[in-house]
Order: sequence, then C-alpha cells, then structure tokens
Amino acid sequence: MNDETKTVDLAGIGLGPFNLSLAALADGIPDLSAAFFERSPTVSWHAGLTFSDAVLQTSPLKDLVTPVCPTNRWSFLNYLVENGRFYDFMAARFETVSRQEFSDYLAWAADGLSSTHLDAGVEDIDFTGNQFRLRFKDRPDCYSRALAIGTGREPLIPANVVTGPDCFHASQYLHMHPDIAGRRVAVIGGGQSGAEIVLHLLQQDDRMSPDSLSWISRRDGFWTLQEGGLVDQFFTPDYLESYRSMTPELQARALSSQKFASDGLTPSTADAIYRLLYQRRHLRNREDVFLYPGREVVQVQANGRGQTIVSRASNDRREALEADIVILATGYRAAVPGCLRRLAGRLAQEPDGALALGDNYRALWDGPSENPIYGLNHGRRSYGVIDPQLSMAAWRSAVILNDVTGRRAYGLGETERQPMVAWEPRAETLGWEPRMTGS
Repeated sequence: MNDETKTVDLAGIGLGPFNLSLAALADGIPDLSAAFFERSPTVSWHAGLTFSDAVLQTSPLKDLVTPVCPTNRWSFLNYLVENGRFYDFMAARFETVSRQEFSDYLAWAADGLSSTHLDAGVEDIDFTGNQFRLRFKDRPDCYSRALAIGTGREPLIPANVVTGPDCFHASQYLHMHPDIAGRRVAVIGGGQSGAEIVLHLLQQDDRMSPDSLSWISRRDGFWTLQEGGLVDQFFTPDYLESYRSMTPELQARALSSQKFASDGLTPSTADAIYRLLYQRRHLRNREDVFLYPGREVVQVQANGRGQTIVSRASNDRREALEADIVILATGYRAAVPGCLRRLAGRLAQEPDGALALGDNYRALWDGPSENPIYGLNHGRRSYGVIDPQLSMAAWRSAVILNDVTGRRAYGLGETERQPMVAWEPRAETLGWEPRMTGS
C-alpha cells in the first residue's frame, strides 16, 4: 500500500472492534481482497476508561469471530494460547474478561492481520465510475468496490457546556489525570461510565480524595442492567429478525422497553459503590457524597470560583451546585466521518445523525447497488438495542461478508428447530382448542 495504488473489494474506515471483526472474518475468504484503515498509530479501545478492574459486560466468547467461525485464528481463545496464558486465564475462573485484556486482544488482531493499516487516516472519499476512491495524506490512493464505515460514535457534549481542563468528557478521564485531592468533583451521567468513574473516585485514599463528590443523573434512579438467560434472548439473530419486521412505532416501543438490557450499571459496580458509600457514611462519618437522580443538566458555566452546574428536575424545578471539576459521562452520538463529505448529499441519515440502513447493514444511498456502503454501529433504530453491542458483532460481519461476496461465505446460525422464544406469531395450531362451557 505504501508503494502503489491498490484496488480492493472492500475498504474499511476505522479499526474499532466492529471493523476489526469484519477484517478478521474477511481474512478467511481467500478470493476477497480487503483493506482497513485507522487514523491512529495504535489500536486502543476506550483507553480513557480502561481502569484496571473494569470488565466487559459480555462473554469473551462473543469476540471478533467465534459466534460464526470458532476455528478462526483471530479468536480470543487463540489470543490466549498464542500469548501463553490460556491455563493461567482458565485457572483464574474469571466470569468475564477485563476491558484492559480485551483491548490488548484487539491490538493483537490488528497487528497480525495483513489487511489492517494503522496511522493511515482517510482524508477524502469520492465515487468515480464504479468504485470508491480513498485519498490519504502520505500514501497512494486506494480504490474499492464497497465501503465499511466503522469509525465509531463521538463523545456527546450537552448544549450550553463548554469543555476545558476542568470540564471534560469521561472518555478522556484517564488521559486528563485531574487533580481531585481536596476539590469538589461532579460526575454527570448515570450510566456505566459514570458509575466506574464514581467508583474510582471513592476508592482514593484520604490524601487523594475529593472534598466532595456529586453524581448527577437524568435517569430517575441508578438502574442496573437487566441480566439473565431470558434477557439475553434479545441479543440473538432470531430476535433481530423479529425486530426488523416491526413497524417504526413498535421498534421505538421495543427500544424504550429494552433500555436497561444494554445500558445500565453492572450489578458488581453498583454493589461496590453502595458498599463504599455505606462505609463512608456510617463507619467514617463522612457525608460528602451526594447522589442526584432525575436531574437534567441544562448548563455548566465557569464562575471564577469553579463551575456552576444548573439542572432541571422532573417537577421543572431548577437547582444549582458548585464544583471545581466536572466530568461528563454523557454518552456518545452517531456521526458520519468527515471523509464522506463528498457523498453526504447522497446518503440518507437518521434524525440522530446516524446513517440510515436497509437490509444487510447497507446504508441507503443513491449510488449503484453493486457498490454498497455498510454502516457499523449506525443501526440502533433500524437494527435495535443490540446494534452498538459486541454481542452480535461477528454475526453482523458475517451478514456483510455474505452480502459483499454474493454467496454464503459464513453460516448465520440457522437451524430447523423452533427458536427458544417464539417472537413471531405462528400460523399453525399451537396444540390446543378453546372449550365451550355452560348448559
């Protein structure tokens, strides 16, 4: 790629776990040429929140490849074997894997795959004739028949909030190294990222501890994940098929009802926070941690003495509190990368800015069907609550690769047996008939 222009069947933009999954499974298709480009010189996953004790919320078997091709060399199990730690890992009896180790696994795959290119930011993409042209600053152009957009979501900064050294997004927490000792700290956001930061702050010894800690959440409580085998049925191809058949109104209702199946606190994190709060309040007589659920932050403004946070409660009453450091655990928003600006007018988008997707994760655009653009992590509305999760990443990659090759490159877990949960009404009789009673 450094010496001459190259033409491939599939070009991926970004090397997060979703495009890495696509690259890893594409590596097993001999007659498919692919190239994946990442702007950063290294692959790291949520580096700003990779606490030493942070763990995945899903099984490591739901890795880049295993759900559709367990013999693929880029599995997490093979990563353990090749790094000489399989037996040690098994002996530890982990319930899941640490985020730090999974990030290392992703970097291992990116380093080993021949189709991945780091420090290779795509500056511009246009469509010429029957292929896409990718331009770079310091390498030859690349031409591709199809694109896979996997650049991830961008940090969401609320309106009326100005960021700076003392007010920053949670994704930068470990990079910023804020001096919290003896200072008033506020964490805004009641999801898992906010909880992990609160836990980290509570674990500091007295010399490094904040003077006060406020945790503000728009949610009406600090809700934990809904977990268990029955809940996990939402994260299956069978449910996805059912979701895709729903009307937009039913899809919106399903997304709302399933929110805490994917976007709550892990019970272990919530329990650890509560135990520290109990010890702090009842055993150490410290009343310096304050929890504020049901508040929507409407403004954060520097005041010369720190930051003033103005929030609105459900009864429309406004509150204000003071903080020296504000950490915005306010989530992420969908975004189309700047390199697609030439094609922006030809691409349909969702109201939240995500690419609008049709079947097989194809972005809706006015170009030829022979030149698909696939959207990864753009389908929360069109593919449901599972779309941003690792659980179905390998399955989605298989769907895309089957589509781009025009054949069944990978099985999708089909079976002739009825699914465990009958998401759709069946036409046949269920084995019973109503009985008439009365004289």
